[in-house]
Amino acid sequence: MAEQPDENQATELRNTAVDQLKEGDWITSPAIEAAMRKVPRHLAVPEASLEDAYSAYNAVITQEDEHGNHISSVSAPQIQAMQLEQADIGPGDNVLEIGTNGPNAAYLAELVGHTGQVTTVDIDPAPADRAKRFLTETGYTDVNVIVADAENGLAEHAPYDAIVVTVGAWDIPPAWIDQLKDDGRLVVPLRINGLTRTYAFIRQAGHLVATSAHVCGFVAVQGAGSHTQQVMQLPGAEGLTLRFDEGLPADPSLLDGMLNSARAETWTGVTVASQEPIGTLQMYLSGRLRSPGTTSARRDRQRHHAGRRRVRCARDPAPPRPIGRRAVTP
Repeated sequence: MAEQPDENQATELRNTAVDQLKEGDWITSPAIEAAMRKVPRHLAVPEASLEDAYSAYNAVITQEDEHGNHISSVSAPQIQAMQLEQADIGPGDNVLEIGTNGPNAAYLAELVGHTGQVTTVDIDPAPADRAKRFLTETGYTDVNVIVADAENGLAEHAPYDAIVVTVGAWDIPPAWIDQLKDDGRLVVPLRINGLTRTYAFIRQAGHLVATSAHVCGFVAVQGAGSHTQQVMQLPGAEGLTLRFDEGLPADPSLLDGMLNSARAETWTGVTVASQEPIGTLQMYLSGRLRSPGTTSARRDRQRHHAGRRRVRCARDPAPPRPIGRRAVTP
């Protein structure tokens, strides 16, 4: 029989995490604070320690594919608080959550109250089953848990006051806009040239108006809306991988010997203070550079090259591109 968690310790750790998020201004709403102090998220991840379940800034990975890629998780409390603040959920709202594991649906249920409705959907039966077990165990039995590909939204319970997407999307399907009420909110993590930001939109006159964007990380969306990055190994650099959202370089041989050549620097003239966030600068460069990509390395290579990373600016920048194919069109 599995050892039962120490509920007093769980409550203490839960309150500590919420205190940290309040101090960091990730939680500013009293309603969100109350919800996150109440929901026992550790019951959704019994395989994790209480310390891991209540780590304010770390997700609990619940599922991996055959290659070791993360395909399902319970997001970090910080990320959940960030999206809940963006969504501006109130009593009586009808909310759709796309991507589930349980605790976030419970937070939403607390925010909408007895007069609202929460529907949570996942393409994979495993996280949906986890969510259903957790929601039943914790008394949130009014939440609708559905297994489906949400690329076309979920018309059954539409229209929604808010749609909260908790998986990394490549684009915004028209159905997500169509199923929002006027002035409804859409919160969605969008991956743009390898960088992910959770955007908050409001539907106005049939289109979306962005109101905020925050740096984040999410497991990738599956199903009809998925988008596979193209991957190549950097020539002559074992263990260093390049990833591209919009196609591989036309002539990869131009990268031959890159790490062995003299370093070239082009200064932008931008001064960044210590601890100053640079998420907007990263996004600007991503939108201006031609065929930008991201790199990943094994830990041994990361240690070896840790001092060689630099932000570089293209000499021949491309014109700005729109976000996604259908990002703000009905």
